[in-house]
Amino acid sequence: MRITKRTNIAVRLLMYCAAHEDRLVTKAEIAECCNISENHLAQVINQLSQLGYLTTQRGRNGGMNLGRPAAEIRIGDVFRDVEGNLPMVECFADADNTCPLAGACRLKVALADAAQAFYASLDDISLEALVCDNHDLLRILQPVSCGSR
Repeated sequence: MRITKRTNIAVRLLMYCAAHEDRLVTKAEIAECCNISENHLAQVINQLSQLGYLTTQRGRNGGMNLGRPAAEIRIGDVFRDVEGNLPMVECFADADNTCPLAGACRLKVALADAAQAFYASLDDISLEALVCDNHDLLRILQPVSCGSR
Protein backbone atom coordinates (compact mmCIF):
# COMPACT_ATOMS: atom_id res chain seq x y z
CA MET A 1 0.00 0.00 0.00
CA ARG A 2 1.28 3.42 -0.89
CA ILE A 3 -0.09 6.61 0.63
CA THR A 4 -0.63 9.69 -1.49
CA LYS A 5 1.71 12.66 -1.49
CA ARG A 6 -1.13 14.72 0.03
CA THR A 7 -1.36 12.42 3.07
CA ASN A 8 2.41 12.46 3.49
CA ILE A 9 2.36 16.27 3.47
CA ALA A 10 -0.59 16.34 5.88
CA VAL A 11 1.22 14.24 8.48
CA ARG A 12 4.44 16.28 8.20
CA LEU A 13 2.43 19.49 8.52
CA LEU A 14 0.57 18.25 11.60
CA MET A 15 3.81 17.05 13.23
CA TYR A 16 5.37 20.45 12.64
CA CYS A 17 2.37 22.21 14.20
CA ALA A 18 2.44 19.81 17.16
CA ALA A 19 6.14 20.51 17.67
CA HIS A 20 5.32 24.24 17.84
CA GLU A 21 2.01 24.12 19.66
CA ASP A 22 2.86 27.26 21.64
CA ARG A 23 2.73 29.58 18.59
CA LEU A 24 1.36 30.14 15.12
CA VAL A 25 3.53 28.63 12.41
CA THR A 26 3.76 29.86 8.84
CA LYS A 27 3.40 28.08 5.54
CA ALA A 28 6.84 29.32 4.45
CA GLU A 29 8.66 27.89 7.47
CA ILE A 30 6.91 24.53 7.16
CA ALA A 31 7.66 24.37 3.43
CA GLU A 32 11.35 25.04 4.00
CA CYS A 33 11.80 22.79 7.03
CA CYS A 34 9.77 19.87 5.66
CA ASN A 35 10.90 20.17 2.03
CA ILE A 36 7.40 20.73 0.65
CA SER A 37 6.31 22.97 -2.20
CA GLU A 38 4.29 25.92 -0.90
CA ASN A 39 1.62 25.30 -3.56
CA HIS A 40 1.06 21.70 -2.45
CA LEU A 41 1.24 22.77 1.18
CA ALA A 42 -1.44 25.46 0.68
CA GLN A 43 -3.87 22.86 -0.69
CA VAL A 44 -3.28 20.55 2.27
CA ILE A 45 -3.56 23.42 4.78
CA ASN A 46 -6.93 24.31 3.26
CA GLN A 47 -8.16 20.72 3.47
CA LEU A 48 -6.93 20.19 7.05
CA SER A 49 -8.48 23.45 8.21
CA GLN A 50 -11.82 22.47 6.66
CA LEU A 51 -11.57 19.12 8.47
CA GLY A 52 -10.87 20.85 11.79
CA TYR A 53 -7.30 19.60 12.22
CA LEU A 54 -5.92 23.14 11.85
CA THR A 55 -7.01 26.65 12.65
CA THR A 56 -5.66 29.40 10.45
CA GLN A 57 -5.27 33.11 10.95
CA ARG A 58 -4.79 35.45 8.01
CA GLY A 59 -2.84 38.66 7.95
CA ARG A 60 0.59 39.98 8.69
CA ASN A 61 0.95 38.05 11.94
CA GLY A 62 -1.04 35.11 10.66
CA GLY A 63 -0.25 31.46 10.55
CA MET A 64 -1.76 28.22 11.74
CA ASN A 65 -1.85 25.86 14.66
CA LEU A 66 -3.58 22.65 15.61
CA GLY A 67 -7.36 22.81 15.70
CA ARG A 68 -7.48 20.41 18.63
CA PRO A 69 -4.97 18.85 21.02
CA ALA A 70 -2.38 16.53 19.47
CA ALA A 71 -3.51 13.75 21.83
CA GLU A 72 -6.97 13.86 20.21
CA ILE A 73 -5.74 13.61 16.62
CA ARG A 74 -5.64 9.97 15.55
CA ILE A 75 -3.38 9.22 12.59
CA GLY A 76 -5.88 6.70 11.19
CA ASP A 77 -8.48 9.46 11.00
CA VAL A 78 -6.04 11.77 9.23
CA PHE A 79 -5.26 9.09 6.65
CA ARG A 80 -8.96 8.30 6.07
CA ASP A 81 -9.94 11.96 5.85
CA VAL A 82 -7.13 13.01 3.52
CA GLU A 83 -7.09 9.88 1.35
CA GLY A 84 -10.87 9.96 1.09
CA ASN A 85 -12.36 7.08 -0.82
CA LEU A 86 -9.47 6.60 -3.20
CA PRO A 87 -9.66 3.05 -4.51
CA MET A 88 -6.69 0.88 -3.59
CA VAL A 89 -7.07 -1.11 -6.80
CA GLU A 90 -9.18 -0.72 -9.92
CA CYS A 91 -11.92 -3.11 -8.79
CA PHE A 92 -12.67 -0.87 -5.77
CA ALA A 93 -13.82 1.89 -8.13
CA ASP A 94 -17.41 1.38 -9.21
CA ALA A 95 -17.36 3.75 -12.17
CA ASP A 96 -13.97 3.02 -13.74
CA ASN A 97 -13.72 -0.69 -13.05
CA THR A 98 -12.90 -2.61 -16.21
CA CYS A 99 -11.59 -5.77 -14.52
CA PRO A 100 -13.44 -8.80 -15.88
CA LEU A 101 -12.70 -10.76 -12.68
CA ALA A 102 -14.36 -8.31 -10.30
CA GLY A 103 -17.57 -10.31 -9.83
CA ALA A 104 -15.77 -13.47 -8.75
CA CYS A 105 -12.43 -12.32 -7.37
CA ARG A 106 -11.82 -12.99 -3.69
CA LEU A 107 -8.75 -10.77 -3.64
CA LYS A 108 -10.98 -7.70 -3.44
CA VAL A 109 -12.36 -8.83 -0.08
CA ALA A 110 -8.88 -9.68 1.20
CA LEU A 111 -7.57 -6.26 0.15
CA ALA A 112 -10.53 -4.49 1.77
CA ASP A 113 -9.84 -6.37 5.01
CA ALA A 114 -6.15 -5.52 4.81
CA ALA A 115 -6.94 -1.82 4.29
CA GLN A 116 -9.22 -1.83 7.33
CA ALA A 117 -6.49 -3.48 9.41
CA PHE A 118 -4.01 -0.86 8.19
CA TYR A 119 -6.27 2.02 9.24
CA ALA A 120 -7.13 0.29 12.54
CA SER A 121 -3.44 0.05 13.42
CA LEU A 122 -3.06 3.77 12.71
CA ASP A 123 -6.07 4.51 14.93
CA ASP A 124 -3.93 3.44 17.88
CA ILE A 125 -1.44 6.24 17.17
CA SER A 126 -2.04 9.84 18.16
CA LEU A 127 -0.22 12.84 16.75
CA GLU A 128 1.09 13.42 20.26
CA ALA A 129 2.67 9.94 20.29
CA LEU A 130 4.58 10.77 17.10
CA VAL A 131 6.01 14.00 18.50
CA CYS A 132 6.15 13.77 22.30
CA ASP A 133 9.65 13.00 23.62
CA ASN A 134 10.87 12.41 20.05
CA HIS A 135 13.99 14.56 20.47
CA ASP A 136 15.45 13.68 17.07
CA LEU A 137 12.24 14.74 15.33
CA LEU A 138 11.96 17.93 17.37
CA ARG A 139 15.53 18.85 16.46
CA ILE A 140 14.70 18.46 12.75
CA LEU A 141 11.47 20.45 13.09
CA GLN A 142 13.10 23.53 14.54
CA PRO A 143 12.31 26.72 12.63
CA VAL A 144 14.78 27.08 9.79
CA SER A 145 15.42 30.74 10.60
CA CYS A 146 16.89 29.75 13.99
CA GLY A 147 19.72 27.89 12.26
CA SER A 148 19.40 24.97 14.64
CA ARG A 149 18.97 22.31 11.96
